[in-house]
Amino acid sequence: MEVHLVDGTYELFRQHFGQKGRSHPAADGLEVAAVTGVLNSVLTMIGEGATHVAVATDHRIESFRNDLWPGYKTSAGVAPELLAQFPVLEESLEAMGVTLLAMDELEADDGLASAAAVAAADGRVDRVLIWSPDKDLAQCVRGERVVQVDRRNQKLIDEAGVREKFGVLPESIPDWLALVGDSADGFPGIPGWGKQSAARVLEHYLHLEAIPEEARHWDPSLAKRLRSGQLLAERLAAGLELAYLFRDLATLRVDRGLVASIDELFWAGPTQRFPATAAHLRAPRLAERAADLVPR
Repeated sequence: MEVHLVDGTYELFRQHFGQKGRSHPAADGLEVAAVTGVLNSVLTMIGEGATHVAVATDHRIESFRNDLWPGYKTSAGVAPELLAQFPVLEESLEAMGVTLLAMDELEADDGLASAAAVAAADGRVDRVLIWSPDKDLAQCVRGERVVQVDRRNQKLIDEAGVREKFGVLPESIPDWLALVGDSADGFPGIPGWGKQSAARVLEHYLHLEAIPEEARHWDPSLAKRLRSGQLLAERLAAGLELAYLFRDLATLRVDRGLVASIDELFWAGPTQRFPATAAHLRAPRLAERAADLVPR
């Protein structure tokens, strides 16, 4: 059995910006081109054999992380016509019978991490596929059993892929992001630390607290590869408190209460509301596609 976990927020943005201005208003005049794009994408996934599916969304962009760091990402700057499609997508997914994880205090990535943890702990599951290339989610990857799918580049990212891409193991991703920063999420990292230096140090020490305070105490082979080791050590010492905060921001929360069992993720078909939902979206073909895919 495979479990498919979809980043609905990422998909909504991807559809919105990938449609090059295509407009598709619903019956009430609201723009829903991105919504219908996501719904069609999920139905394609089901048509290709996905049986257990969940979609996580940011019910609101702001989360508990905004209370931890004032510069953390907000909904400011997001196009109003895109923001307005979030509740429509959530209502449509529920009508389509797909398990929805609409995050409020937590973020969509936390919902995906939570569902992935529950699925990975179930012996019936052969593989968990997280449909998002988001670097935060790389921390959820486990061997070849819990993987990311980069749909745009048609690439599957397992543990070896994470290491190839970032230079660190999945468990070190929050530490790596703490050092290099994450402009998409709005925190800057530690001055002087770049992607390569962070990867080389964390390759040896895995986590921030394991890095010796002075470069002269670093592993000799590491010291030879980093001529600026002493400067890096000094910068980290000066910003250690911030580094721990940034790591906290980058660490996904796992709430197993969000998904009691993977049985909840089984797609049994659309609800009786879905034909009306599809009609309102002015996309009746969605209802026809869903009906044709109902498990027999």
